Amino acid sequence: MTIKVGDAFPALTLKTNTADGIDDLDTAAFLKGRKVVLFAVPGAFTPTCSVKHLPGFVQKAGELKAKGVDAVACTAVNDAFVMGAWAKDQGAGDAVTMIADGNGDLAKALGLEMDVSAAGLGMRSQRYAMLVEDGTVTKLFVEEPRAFEVSSVEHVLANI
Repeated sequence: MTIKVGDAFPALTLKTNTADGIDDLDTAAFLKGRKVVLFAVPGAFTPTCSVKHLPGFVQKAGELKAKGVDAVACTAVNDAFVMGAWAKDQGAGDAVTMIADGNGDLAKALGLEMDVSAAGLGMRSQRYAMLVEDGTVTKLFVEEPRAFEVSSVEHVLANI
């Protein structure tokens, strides 16, 4: 079953790469009392994700925060080392929290996983963006396969 507006965001422990190393990230604690834009990409260092998706959120994080967003986060079915290297490569800094969904647990819990084994990529997350307020999904923008429109930072900004 796919998550929908009004649903509680799943409580999971994922990973993030910080200056101090790999840390656990408790989704319930991360989202509690905050307004968070979370977006997902099929994979770090992949073309659309690296040229358009992540850079847009890095560049416009300030505009999101001006609209009351407390944090912007990116997730992908990649390990925390890859997500950390991608954040450094993209200059994400403090603008975007990079969340590693290494086993695809979040993608599965949201019902937004996709099997791209035919392309040699295994199970990945669909491309999406959502607004989560105090642990509840209030906006959800899921892309059609191979599309990049409704999960863009421009679309999110226009719809929150």
